[in-house]
Formats: sequence, C-alpha cells, structure tokens
Amino acid sequence: MANDLTAHSGNRGSSSLVDILDRVLDKGLIIAGDIKVSLADIELLTVRIRLMICSIDKAEQIGLDWWKYDPNLSVGRHEAMLQENAALREQLRSLEQRVQSLAPPPARKQARPRSGGRAKR
Repeated sequence: MANDLTAHSGNRGSSSLVDILDRVLDKGLIIAGDIKVSLADIELLTVRIRLMICSIDKAEQIGLDWWKYDPNLSVGRHEAMLQENAALREQLRSLEQRVQSLAPPPARKQARPRSGGRAKR
C-alpha cells in the first residue's frame, strides 16, 4: 500500500507540472521589466526585457507571427519573397517604359533670332 501511495503521488507531481505547462502555453505568460543604470542622475544604460511564453496557436491568435517572415527561420518563404520582389521590379520597369512611350516627345528649343543691332568690328 505504501508503494502505491508513493507511486501515485510521484505521478501526481509530474501530472500537475504537465497541467501547469499546458495552461501556460494555452493562456500565455508575459514577463516584462526594465533595468536602468544611472550615475549622478545620468542614465547610462537601459535594458528592456520582454518575454512571452505561449503556444504557436495562441501567438497566431493574438497576431504574432514574426517567425513566418524571419529569413533565418523560414528560408523557403524568404526565397519566394525575393523572387516576387524581382518580378514586381520587372513589371514596374515595363510599366514605366509603356508610360514613357505614351508621353509626347519633349519640345525642342528653337534658336532665338539675333537682335537687329550693329555687328561689332
């Protein structure tokens, strides 16, 4: 019987840890703080700490999805954005050329007639 209680309470401890972790990931946990180092009322250093722990589903639900666009984490997405960027630049060049071909040519400057004064000798 004593072995059953020990085994059961040990299982309960790990179960509660899993429950806590599940709840933190589901609801989210935010730790925020600022550390300021000053000398004679002159601020020398400020460290801002923002830490958020949650599941990916919860992060997406609240609008955080930076990992999708980080080139270090999503190489395929970064390559696709570079290709799209190049295609858009080419399309822009083509449109600029078409607009220039539709515009009338710039007017030529006409030579001004010389004033009717005496010629210098």
